[in-house]
Amino acid sequence: MTLVLFLAFLCACSRQQASPPVILISIDTLRADHLTAYGAKRVDTPAIDRLAHDGIVFENAYAHVPLTFPSHVTMLTGRLPFENGVRSNIGYRLEKDVQLTLPRLLAQRGYATGGTVSAYVLRGDTGLRSPFDFYDASMEVWESATLGALQRRGDETARVALGWLDKVQSRPFFLFFHLFEPHSPYEPVEPFKSKYASSPYDGEIATADAIVGRFFADLDRRGLYDQSLIILCGDHGEGLGDHGEQEHGVLLYREVLHVPLIVKLPRQRLAGRRVAAPAQLVDILPTIAEVVGAKVPAGLPGRSLIGLSGDRAIYSETMYPRLHLGWSQLRSLTDTSDHYIESPAPELFDIAADPGEKKNIRDERRRESRALADDLTKIPLNLEPQRRADAEERARLAALGYLSGAAAQSSGPLKNPRDHIQVLAKIQQTFVLNQQGRYRESAELCRQILRDYPDLVDVYTQLAGDLRRLGRLQEALDAYREVTRRSPQLIDSVATEIAKLELDLGDLKAAELNAKQGMKLDPDTAHLILAAVAEGHQDWDGAEREARLAIGDRDHPREPALILLARVLTQRGKLDEALSVVNRATRPVATLSSTRGDILARMGRNQEAEAAFRDEIAHFPETTEAYTKLALLLASEHRFNEIEPTLEAMVKASPKPATYLLAAREMQDLGNVEAARAFRKRANSIR
Repeated sequence: MTLVLFLAFLCACSRQQASPPVILISIDTLRADHLTAYGAKRVDTPAIDRLAHDGIVFENAYAHVPLTFPSHVTMLTGRLPFENGVRSNIGYRLEKDVQLTLPRLLAQRGYATGGTVSAYVLRGDTGLRSPFDFYDASMEVWESATLGALQRRGDETARVALGWLDKVQSRPFFLFFHLFEPHSPYEPVEPFKSKYASSPYDGEIATADAIVGRFFADLDRRGLYDQSLIILCGDHGEGLGDHGEQEHGVLLYREVLHVPLIVKLPRQRLAGRRVAAPAQLVDILPTIAEVVGAKVPAGLPGRSLIGLSGDRAIYSETMYPRLHLGWSQLRSLTDTSDHYIESPAPELFDIAADPGEKKNIRDERRRESRALADDLTKIPLNLEPQRRADAEERARLAALGYLSGAAAQSSGPLKNPRDHIQVLAKIQQTFVLNQQGRYRESAELCRQILRDYPDLVDVYTQLAGDLRRLGRLQEALDAYREVTRRSPQLIDSVATEIAKLELDLGDLKAAELNAKQGMKLDPDTAHLILAAVAEGHQDWDGAEREARLAIGDRDHPREPALILLARVLTQRGKLDEALSVVNRATRPVATLSSTRGDILARMGRNQEAEAAFRDEIAHFPETTEAYTKLALLLASEHRFNEIEPTLEAMVKASPKPATYLLAAREMQDLGNVEAARAFRKRANSIR
């Protein structure tokens, strides 16, 4: 019967357009068993239900790796991770010489190719931009690793996608449309936030479905829905605590591998079919190739999903615990009835009878276990060394809950991730505390983790960041040095972070050496630090040269580089140029407004300067220089009664001994000895 349907499909396609629109929708972190199309009743998903009604539902589809970037590379190349070389979210890239990609295959048939994505891990410089005509990943920022800068709402991504369709819909096109909902943090919008208050993950699924529904409605208005090949899938699932893992990446149980996969053919051919045979994400490329009439390249591990039948074993892996935790990697094979997981303590599950994988039956079925284990030994590991990532990139991944450091080398047996998964929840809690500004609690939790797991270098990195924000600079420096001691391969990755701390501690010579150490990996930050070192030596020529190198020829330079160059130009008396430089900044960052205020004050534009200082205080209340410069401005205008309240606001915003002593010096310089003495006394009381 399947063959008859397949032949009927081929005959129908020959009468239809030869180059139908192709749309691949990937919904990040989407578990199949939370969708009504897969038998769940927990969340309403009318848009996905519509697609399931109009298309073919593959009931047992599996991801090859439970991580966003490598999973999408498998989709777009049709190659498994050990073949395409991308094994984790960080440290790898899709190389330009990879000729076989879905966009390139379709471009050869005259398709316009576009990608719009919603997550930092799929940014263009991972190599994903290269094969597309158009690729939009507009979350790329430099300053801070905040979640808002690392992902964008799916509605915005859809807006960009539809804007691109406005330009290309008159010709054949391929659109890759990625949504980051329901990836953590689970923050559904209303009305789903209230409707699914007890399960925000499901609320995010409903949010994603609503976005897809609006997207489909727009396709309807354009007359594109019916004629398009639309494939919707998840890149991986989510643990949700089923086996101890709350999120994904470390374990390989079915909850992170079983994903939705729905194929709607042009004119809804074969609508309503459900296929139980195992399917996989590398099947997407050959499926699209077949529908558009492209030759399917030889040697691909996947096959077209049209007419799919029979059993086969689907390969999955996670190298994340090996690369970032120093634990064992995991690999698995899943077929119609069995799921075998290769680990220090292998597991076999009868997923037909036990879909939740609660009972390991390896001891009961040793013959099948040995056969599957033998099959896995024939698959090469091919684990290449990671590309080194700079500290900023690693911080951004941490903001999304991913570890990214290279694990310390271990000479003994590798730990089984299943036995240590609980510590991962603690690590992710430090990320949450950090995002909430609860640095003291985060630092304490980091120290607790390190007492039991002293080789987790990412935790030292997190600790260093927390300590720096708490003003404990020497302790932060010690934590970074522990990173380099335990993982010498990370020296270049953290060199600029070490240099920043040494700069703040006044060790200009050491800061210069470490900035040069980090030059190859992170030249922009290295030049910025060298500019600050030169500024510290009052080498204005050197400071200006290095600051301009840090700025480069970008249309939107890094704000810290603009601020530093403006400071140097101010010292050289080039006030008009300094103001022009600082006004090039497009995003508010600490010290930007106070630097602008300083320039304006020197130009005699006191009213504008005061507004700039107060803007700095309003947005960055812990920036002490804004208060002290405002105090000087107030003194110049003989507004002495406003000075002490200004400094009181400063110590309230940053109640540290150093801040009280700074206030004391300011009052002493202004001749208010009594107020200076009071500030010093308060500093001593909190030491």
